[in-house]
Amino acid sequence: MTRKRLLVLDIINQSTEHLTAEQIFQKARQVYPQIALSTIYNNLAALVEAGAIRQLRVQSGSDLYDRATRHDHLVCRNCGQVTDLFWEDLTRKLERQVGGKVLGYELSIQYLCPQCAALAKQKN
Repeated sequence: MTRKRLLVLDIINQSTEHLTAEQIFQKARQVYPQIALSTIYNNLAALVEAGAIRQLRVQSGSDLYDRATRHDHLVCRNCGQVTDLFWEDLTRKLERQVGGKVLGYELSIQYLCPQCAALAKQKN
């Protein structure tokens, strides 16, 4: 793995947030000031393909990148805030239900975060 790819992976794995490619680019520039945004995108694509990171497609904007550890997400339908959910892995239950091997799944639960829910309540 190249140094730049390792840097991108480290930025994602060390983050407590779900990062956009632009945010990763800004952090990478602190180490490699001349790094190109296209280099970030190419490395993100390779890391996603290898299963080293996860790409989250959200309705409210740019894709987000996250650690590959098994977890799911709550996504606010209004502001796009993403919150990690850690609970029992559903793979075995899904395999029993479908009668075959499940290679993976992405669970994104849409909801209104507490701030957006409070704003909606104030409007009503």
